[in-house]
Amino acid sequence: MASTIHYQACPICASELIGKIYVAKDYTVSGELFEVWRCSTCSGGFTQNVPDAATIGPYYAAESYVSHTDSSKGFINSVYHKVRSYALLTKKNLVTKLVGKNTGALLDIGAGTGAFVNTMQSGGWLVTGLEPDATAAKQALLKYNIQLQTADTIYTLGSHQFDAITMWHVLEHVHDLHGYFKRFSEMLQTNGVLVIAVPNYTSTDATIYGKNWAALDTPRHLYHFSPASMELLANKHGFKLVTKKAMWFDAFYVAMLTEQHNGGFFVKAILVGLWSNLTALLDINKCSSVIYALKKK
Repeated sequence: MASTIHYQACPICASELIGKIYVAKDYTVSGELFEVWRCSTCSGGFTQNVPDAATIGPYYAAESYVSHTDSSKGFINSVYHKVRSYALLTKKNLVTKLVGKNTGALLDIGAGTGAFVNTMQSGGWLVTGLEPDATAAKQALLKYNIQLQTADTIYTLGSHQFDAITMWHVLEHVHDLHGYFKRFSEMLQTNGVLVIAVPNYTSTDATIYGKNWAALDTPRHLYHFSPASMELLANKHGFKLVTKKAMWFDAFYVAMLTEQHNGGFFVKAILVGLWSNLTALLDINKCSSVIYALKKK
């Protein structure tokens, strides 16, 4: 029997000023409906009555879940793979610039099938990769000969040993949100950089699609971060924002997924993606996904 978590207060900021805004469908695995709630204090969102850490596993059991299986089946997954090589290089250059040196020690949490770990290792970085999904970890071993460690390893890694910690669309999946932030502070070197990329449920494309927006991805996405809630969370745990970067491809990718889920049109997805990115050029807080670069205060 699945155990669920019912929040009486916001899991991001602990405010009790919370209420339901959507009932969103799990399009990827179960077809079940899940409530999305919003906090009036921090503007963050969260999935209500979500499966706990011990029972959420079956909701990841889909061949189409590309970050775990590396599947390139279907048009959207093939597009994802074509864009990925460019995106990996962009991420590598960003981390190198933020850290201020060409090589160092890096922890990648939620490494998936190991593509980013491989990119950084190839660039001379000493990389530790964590991945909770055994299927994804097996792919990393087969494809790159990379041995990823289990997610629980985060609680046993030493202090002050990493120049950078990266989480690419991972934090929204983590049940122990505040425990992870405590560990970030402990594991990072004094001037180390924490790089977190998450979907922005207050983006232009999210606003257009509402409850159907594919990046709500209930119940796998436990939290739905706005830029304000992400910065509040970081500040609460002793981190300051260094910079924010837009993830320009995400608006198109998520819009295409949304249209696919709802029997819509490819052309509409392109138009929504373009409009979202145009508004984000004027205000990065409107971008579909945002990268937050953080340092300890």
